[in-house]
Amino acid sequence: MKLQNLFVATCLLAGAAALVAQSLTMPGAKVGGRAPGFTLTDSMGKAHNLSDFKGKYVVLEWTNHQCPFVVKHYKNGDMQATQKWAKDKGIVWLSIVSSAEGKQGYVTAEMANEIRKNGGHHSAATLLDKDGAVGKLYAARTTPHMFVINPEQTVIYMGAIDDKSTPDTEDIAGARNHVKEALNEAMNGKPVSVASTQPYGCSVKY
Repeated sequence: MKLQNLFVATCLLAGAAALVAQSLTMPGAKVGGRAPGFTLTDSMGKAHNLSDFKGKYVVLEWTNHQCPFVVKHYKNGDMQATQKWAKDKGIVWLSIVSSAEGKQGYVTAEMANEIRKNGGHHSAATLLDKDGAVGKLYAARTTPHMFVINPEQTVIYMGAIDDKSTPDTEDIAGARNHVKEALNEAMNGKPVSVASTQPYGCSVKY
């Protein structure tokens, strides 16, 4: 019986070690690490390489126009206002759609352009990640899931757009906008006080 218990314990330890090793080798953006490079085509047919934006702050926003948590931030123009604020400061804001064809949030280029036009978006582009490769490269889990990259292409913030993890629009007014705060601090030469948070929203529909 003792030998059996020892065998079980050994198996559990081996399994735990394997999980730790897997987590260390899994892809994904990490705060303080270099932002994973990628090239994606936008809804206008233009290719964008992350390295093209070296020297500028970049915001990556994973989005899904059918997700209630995304709708929360776009319905009354709040996400658009943050995008406009960033744009006016020379920050490159890229919206990324990683929904697979046939799943919630999937868009063609034409659909993405219509959504941008009707929604008054101020992001620099909507990038189409149809096979989910870039979403998985960053380990993007939710919509929205936000990443802030500094001019040296280091990730300085990743996580939720704010600290109110509900789909209710009335919660936006009193929320702490983590993305805006991180950018303000970094651009003023200060360390980012909240560099990582738990993202909330719908799961990315890979």
